[in-house]
Amino acid sequence: MMSRPRLSDSVIGLTAAVILYAAAVVSSLGAGAQLPDTFFGEESAPAVEYVMQQPHDPVAQLNDSLANGSAALSYDSGGSGYLRSVLNALGIPVESQLAVFSKTSVQAPIISPSNPRTLFFNDNVVIGWPRGGFIEAAAVDPQLGVIFYDLDQHASASPRFERTHSCTSCHLSLEATLSIPGMLLRSEATTAGGRTMQQLGREVVDHRLPFAKRWGGYYVTGRDVGIASLANVMLAETMDTESPVRPQTIALTTLKDTFSTDGYLSQYSDIAALMVFDHQMRMTNLLARMSWEARASAGQPDAKTLIDSVAREFVDYLLFVDEAPLTKRVEGSSGFTEWFSTQGPADSRGRSLRQLDLTQRLLRYPCSYIIYTEAFDALPDAAHDAIYRRMWAVLSGQDQGPRYARLTPPDRQAIIEILRDTKKGLPEYFR
Repeated sequence: MMSRPRLSDSVIGLTAAVILYAAAVVSSLGAGAQLPDTFFGEESAPAVEYVMQQPHDPVAQLNDSLANGSAALSYDSGGSGYLRSVLNALGIPVESQLAVFSKTSVQAPIISPSNPRTLFFNDNVVIGWPRGGFIEAAAVDPQLGVIFYDLDQHASASPRFERTHSCTSCHLSLEATLSIPGMLLRSEATTAGGRTMQQLGREVVDHRLPFAKRWGGYYVTGRDVGIASLANVMLAETMDTESPVRPQTIALTTLKDTFSTDGYLSQYSDIAALMVFDHQMRMTNLLARMSWEARASAGQPDAKTLIDSVAREFVDYLLFVDEAPLTKRVEGSSGFTEWFSTQGPADSRGRSLRQLDLTQRLLRYPCSYIIYTEAFDALPDAAHDAIYRRMWAVLSGQDQGPRYARLTPPDRQAIIEILRDTKKGLPEYFR
């Protein structure tokens, strides 16, 4: 295992970090502005203690169940090892499978277009596995944020996930993870051998990124994939590094005709699942960042200014204010859409924040389902207060800023009504 890297060459004290952030955020607010760096170190914020605290995320809970005998993992000698059993234990659907053929993981040497790394996810956990490799996990702890684990893929009488800190060498940056350990999703120009050509394109992906720049290095399947992107695009090894990579429409219904899928759990890398994943990765990081900021700034003189500023960025993303529009309808093929849409909760009229649109945008009602997670519920009161006040300002129409014009009155009203019926702890002014 690699030694734990430093987060910064000059980690400053907590009070100074909060003051620096409060000053920087006031000058950096704007449409889609990236949150500035607070220079948090893994051990620099006693209110967080990312390294020292014992995590209680779903993978940690599974480890506890394995240790006390209330759970067990089954090993499949046919190629996927513990993978299917892990997914079942964590409540992750096989239909969520995504296939990445770029060499962009710690397991890069064995990843290629003929042997992609697969990703599976639910609201709280992402599992990664390439054929012939070990299982990677990134799980959301309600207090600490994203925790990283590995699981050896050799049959064992007592399999356990091991927490790893080496993942932060990539999974920690200002641009991609908001300066805390977090989820990382990139689109990178990729050759037919799986090598990335970063000079030809390298983007952090979330729901704001235009589709023409998304999914480099990813297989994407669906029944109707009419939008141009970098999905399924493989460049020649001799590609002119001065030539731009152009988005293309390369339709795949399944993966089985592209490479041998022996040992893999699914023949799909579903476009609907990938669009949900695109949204969820940054939403998860914003949620963890809000938690860290609220805990670390408690009692500081500028705490309210800080938290209100973070809440503005958080709510804009939660409500899909800067979402890149779909120009054509898309349709998945793995069954993920059907699975995801039934997860609820639904209001008295059967409406849910998990209903997908996939015609003009991701969700039928543009408010993130992540608001139902345990991590959201575990936010400090100051964070809840700031988030709900900002949500109400936008949804009620108090904020008439032009950037919120895309949220139509029917959308706003529907979101309010769904939350009234389904979200516990909603402030009285939402009633």
